[in-house]
Amino acid sequence: MVQAALVGLVLAAGLAALTWLASLVRRDASLVDRVWSLMIAAPAVAYVVMLTQAGAPGDEGGGSRGAWMLAVLLAWAVRLAAYVTWRNWGHGEDRRYQAIRARNQPGFGLRSLYLVFGLQAVLAWVVSAPLLVGAASPSALGPLDAAGLALAVFGLVFEAVGDAQMARFQADPAHRGQVMDRGLWAYTRHPNYFGEACVWWGLWLAAVSGAGWAGAWSIVSPLLMTVLLLKVSGVSLLEQDIADRRPAYRDYVARTNAFFPGPPRRSAPGATPHPAKKGPLP
Repeated sequence: MVQAALVGLVLAAGLAALTWLASLVRRDASLVDRVWSLMIAAPAVAYVVMLTQAGAPGDEGGGSRGAWMLAVLLAWAVRLAAYVTWRNWGHGEDRRYQAIRARNQPGFGLRSLYLVFGLQAVLAWVVSAPLLVGAASPSALGPLDAAGLALAVFGLVFEAVGDAQMARFQADPAHRGQVMDRGLWAYTRHPNYFGEACVWWGLWLAAVSGAGWAGAWSIVSPLLMTVLLLKVSGVSLLEQDIADRRPAYRDYVARTNAFFPGPPRRSAPGATPHPAKKGPLP
């Protein structure tokens, strides 16, 4: 298990290093966003391949558990990588990374190796922990596996539907400058982030179903992912100044939950009516 974990770290770091080299040529550190999910998937593949083969003679279900978990993870990773690549194609470096670049001059190219790419490789490796635990667990599949995998698939679909709804909304010129507040976005301001959190909590449930308390430490994965989504690179970062730049967004915030889906609330008194709302896309 330790050997598989080290191989996973090497794979995540290697993919990050290759992306770093490409970022130097393109002068675009935000390329890391396109491969983030793949940096999680690469170690996961190694875990399932190595540990399933190692435990094959007496395996009572670990191989099946690892295979099911990996199937969900690969579907999540490939979809997210393809979507982010399509969404960012031709737009240059994301403004978040432009700000990081400006704060770390001169020599950002070299510094980005550890400030951006190395850091994200380590985070991706930590997030992959449930696959390490799940692939190494020989117990038979049970109800908790079914519940965990169902939650993960639900999260994957929820995230994908939210992204598709936003993409269609943005593609319509009639919606330029308007707030996306329909479909899943009427119930949560970030259905993509909520769905992603469900994926990782579901995979963790499947992992502990096989490993029990011995694998409970892998909760670091969904906890880390949830913190990143809520407090670091997700909700907090995207919304830290959006209401100041686009006052109409405040009405959307007042009506709609930030993360967990819930029924829309009535607009605050004096808020801009729905037909006149203008603002950025969440």
